[in-house]
Amino acid sequence: MQTELSKKLGVEHAVFGFTPFPAVAAAITRAGGFGVLGAVRYTAPDDLKRDLDWMEAHTDSKPYGLDVVMPAKKVEGVTEADVEAMIPESHREFVRETLAKYGVPELAEGEASGWRITGWMEQVARNQLDVAFDYPIKLLANALGSPPADVIERAHAKGVLVAALAGSARHALKHKEAGIDIVVAQGYEAGGHTGEIASMVLTPEAVEAVAPLPVLSAGGIGSGEQVAAALALGAQGVWTGSIWLTAAEADMHSRAVTEKLLAAGSSDTVRSRALTGKPARQLRTEWTDAWDDPDGPGTLPMPLQGLLVAEALTRIQKYEVEPLLGTPVGQIVGRMNSERAVQEIFDDLTRGFERAIDRLNRIAGRA
Repeated sequence: MQTELSKKLGVEHAVFGFTPFPAVAAAITRAGGFGVLGAVRYTAPDDLKRDLDWMEAHTDSKPYGLDVVMPAKKVEGVTEADVEAMIPESHREFVRETLAKYGVPELAEGEASGWRITGWMEQVARNQLDVAFDYPIKLLANALGSPPADVIERAHAKGVLVAALAGSARHALKHKEAGIDIVVAQGYEAGGHTGEIASMVLTPEAVEAVAPLPVLSAGGIGSGEQVAAALALGAQGVWTGSIWLTAAEADMHSRAVTEKLLAAGSSDTVRSRALTGKPARQLRTEWTDAWDDPDGPGTLPMPLQGLLVAEALTRIQKYEVEPLLGTPVGQIVGRMNSERAVQEIFDDLTRGFERAIDRLNRIAGRA
């Protein structure tokens, strides 16, 4: 599963694996793919440094990358407290009522509410980059499109390629004009923030729009046959994420979430604004249903929604309140029905790819 891009990056297979778990990212790299560590949860630079030190020690000197969440445009003079003040009291009351309805306990006095959705704030991502650029990362990916021009220039000066996610050919073309190196065409099927165009349509549109820039196909990819399909559509690799959530090396911090992922079918996800205020595919739960109910107050725009629900989600996760418990995941969740080591998942991808190529060769009369 090698392409011009994978050769350029020095990896055996053109399979890019995004994950918030360092152990999974390192295992993907060791298996011959390209592990990409998600940085959005690292609000403390020392925590990111600790995990990048660990990555360095466990990737066998093979390449890996980092994914940040960074807006292309900066809003001057706005603090987190300013944003908090914009949240209507009616929405706060709705959160309190919903948690009370399901008997979700309060956090202990003085206990922090856990991860807050602050990754959209430019300074958070810049602090992450100040750490990351001291390491030999080979790729910087941005989940919110093209990063600011000075960040692209800084990455290029370090010899780091820059990738940006796109949900349409129009977005992809903007990334090319901004000077990024790789477009990740993320289809409707994907977990997390995603647009409305399916991968089968989006991938060739993006390839044509930004040629000769390389495109990675993303969204619902969890088999080698799908990797072959992506390459047939013109992509130079695939960007995978959801399939690694149930890897044996993943640290989900919640057995209940893992069990829900293993039991879910492809129709058990929904694109909802309940998590961040932007449409994000996730497990459908009574929490997402509550926010999507027309009788409710509706979600707030990003970043207000993320700040509003941060403590609530921490409580739901800590106490594993099953009806409300969910996680971002794509439609490929229907294939994620067992816990397997990263290497086993990778072996399955390569076998499926070989089957697909053999099948096509037979169809073409070459076998």
